[in-house]
Amino acid sequence: MAEKRSVWFKVGIAAAIAFVVLVIVVEVVVRQAAPILQGRIVETLSTHFKSRVELTNLRVSLLRGLEVSGDGLKIYPPDSVMAAGARDPLIALEHFSFHSGIIGLFFKPMHVGTVAVTGLEIKIPPREMRRQAGASDDRKSGKIKIVVDEIVCDNSRLIIGTSKPDKDPKDFELKHIALQNVGPNSPWKYQATLTNAVPRGEIHSTGTFGPWQTENPGDSSVTGHYTFEHADLNTIKGIGGILSSIGDFKGQLDRIDIHGTTETPDFSIDTANHPMSLHTRFHAIVDGTSGDTYLQPVDAQLGGSHFTTSGAVINIKGKGHRIALDVDVSDCQLQDFLALAVKTEPPVMSALISTKAKLQIPPGTESVSQKLGLDGKFMLKNIHFTNREVQDKVDMLSLRAQGKPEKARPGAADIASQMQGRFILNAGVLQFSELAYKLPGANVNLLGEYSLDGQKFEFHGHVLTKASISQMVDSWWKSLLLQPASLMFKKKGGGADIPVTISGTKGKPKFGIDVFNHAGKEHTP
Repeated sequence: MAEKRSVWFKVGIAAAIAFVVLVIVVEVVVRQAAPILQGRIVETLSTHFKSRVELTNLRVSLLRGLEVSGDGLKIYPPDSVMAAGARDPLIALEHFSFHSGIIGLFFKPMHVGTVAVTGLEIKIPPREMRRQAGASDDRKSGKIKIVVDEIVCDNSRLIIGTSKPDKDPKDFELKHIALQNVGPNSPWKYQATLTNAVPRGEIHSTGTFGPWQTENPGDSSVTGHYTFEHADLNTIKGIGGILSSIGDFKGQLDRIDIHGTTETPDFSIDTANHPMSLHTRFHAIVDGTSGDTYLQPVDAQLGGSHFTTSGAVINIKGKGHRIALDVDVSDCQLQDFLALAVKTEPPVMSALISTKAKLQIPPGTESVSQKLGLDGKFMLKNIHFTNREVQDKVDMLSLRAQGKPEKARPGAADIASQMQGRFILNAGVLQFSELAYKLPGANVNLLGEYSLDGQKFEFHGHVLTKASISQMVDSWWKSLLLQPASLMFKKKGGGADIPVTISGTKGKPKFGIDVFNHAGKEHTP
């Protein structure tokens, strides 16, 4: 028994000694692992980016293999770009972590499966600064010490700088992004979720990124397919609806070419709050150096009407964006546009509209409907007033103007008429000039304004008729009594020149004779 106890005692002593030795070895390995890994991380990144790299803190644990985490990693632009004026790190991250086998620590390159990153911020210097930097520096390129399969980033930002004083940097908020096959010489596959500020919503995209252009990061290639769903247009003051969009893009970070479509089944403007179906197909170029977007063009379908626009969304420093578009409408349904923009229900008239106009929406906190500006020309054909009383008055005016007063009765056949002119929309009010309304037997020349809220309808001008005033009545004694008026309003060459006013609200315009001829000097027969 004594001999057996002696054997177990010796075994226990040996085990204790082995345990102490193991603790000492682990302690040495842990102490050596941190500086070894820190050196490898810094050397790998410095080699790849050819720039200065800083790492504030690195922690190593061997409890479950090799676990590494670090804080305050900063990768600066190449020295030549720094000399040209860059100050901020090209890449900065708050925290990163990864896991690997202990054996991997002693092999080069070290293989890492997934690196988790939070608080990533990429700041790309302005293109002009990068061009000024010229050729790359003479930093010697070494061997890559660590190979990474995947990088997963949460709560990241991509900021593309600009040297233009009137522009803000382009700032993208990346909620989540996963990069695969991260290497120096081939594109990286990615899946990303981008938080879009206005309209508020999330954009999901997949594609490829890179290879990373160390000297000119803005020239790094990017391709992908995106989906943008449940974007709330109510985040833009003055308009409403839920937008969805899909599309494809390719190009470089500085210049991205996009083809896509949008669907908004309930698009509305606050002047009417009448939801309309809006579909678009577009081609756009996003200039990352300025934050400007160029539309080339947009094919749109509003209700049953098709039209096109082209132009730009311009970034104005500290204010937001200014929208400047050329709008081209050809033989569309006027009632679709009136239903969208005007509160009067039903719309005051139906017609086929053709117009070419310049649209401007300046930056600011005001409602879109109050900021919206339009300047252009238009043509209306096959006009029909939805108010039966108004249409009857127009029909009877046409018959009397033709010298057919005996047929001028309510319910007369609708006449074919058309209208053309110039218009300016500003602060929710449509102002018309050179407004010419043509109908059988008469030309109506007007100018005036109409508010989109339907509260104001104020026009004045002249009605030029084929018949004289005395010929517009079907009674001989009334005709006799109107002879003085015929002389007063006689038009050169025959017929009448009658100054008129049209006013009213809520789709019920009232017609009257402008006895004092307020239109006088503004009229040219």
